[in-house]
Amino acid sequence: MQNILTIFKKELAGYFNSAIAYIVIVVFLGITGWFFTSTLFLTGVVSMRSVFEIIPFIFLFFVPAITMRTISEEKKTGTIELLLTRPITDMEIVLGKFLSALALTAMALLPTFIYVISLTFIGKVDFGAIIGSYIGLVFMCGIYIGIGIFCSSLTENQIVAFILSFLIVFALFMLNKVLVFLPVPLASILEYISIDYHFSSIARGVLDSRDLIYYISGISIMLLLTKTSLESRKW
Repeated sequence: MQNILTIFKKELAGYFNSAIAYIVIVVFLGITGWFFTSTLFLTGVVSMRSVFEIIPFIFLFFVPAITMRTISEEKKTGTIELLLTRPITDMEIVLGKFLSALALTAMALLPTFIYVISLTFIGKVDFGAIIGSYIGLVFMCGIYIGIGIFCSSLTENQIVAFILSFLIVFALFMLNKVLVFLPVPLASILEYISIDYHFSSIARGVLDSRDLIYYISGISIMLLLTKTSLESRKW
C-alpha cells in the first residue's frame, strides 16, 4: 500500500509540475461552464443535463492526453527500469499511476459542483440524477484511464499511445449509436459493451449491479493487461 501511495504522489505531483494539470482543468471548466450557462440563460432550464452530456466527449480527448505519458515516457527515458529495480510489484506501479490519473480527473470534476449549488437557488434540482451522473462519470473515467495506461505501456511514443487509446475509447463509447443498423442479437451484445450505455443508465439515478459489474470488470481487465504488458519485458 505504501508503494502505491508513493507512486500516486509522484505521478500526481508530476501533472502539476508541468502544464498538463492546469491546462486540463482550465479548458475542462471553460467548456462545461459555457454549456451550463448557455443552457441556463438561453433556455431557462434548471438542469445539469447539457453538462453531463458533453463531459464524456471532453474526456474522450482529455483522458488519452493525460495517460499517454504515464508509462511510454518512462520507457523512452529508461526510468521505468530504475523504478522496477526497487522492491515494488508491477501491479503497484500500475495502480499508483491509475489512481493519480483518476484523482486528476476528479479534481477537474470537483469545481463543477458550483453549477449544482447555483441551480439550487434558481429552482428544483434532481439530486438523484446528478449524483448518479457524477458516479457514472468517475466509473467512465476509470475505464478511459485503464485503457489509456494500457496503450501507454505498449509503446515508447506518446503520440501513438494517445491515438491508440483515443480510438479504443471512442469506439467503445459510440457503439450504442450504431445499434439500429445491426441485427438484434449482435446489437444486444454490443449495447452491453458500450461505455455510454452504462453511463446513461447510472445517470438516471439508479445504481444497477449490472452497470457496476461492467465498470469494475472493465477497469480490472485493463489494469491486468497493463500489468501483463509490463511483465513482458522479462520475456
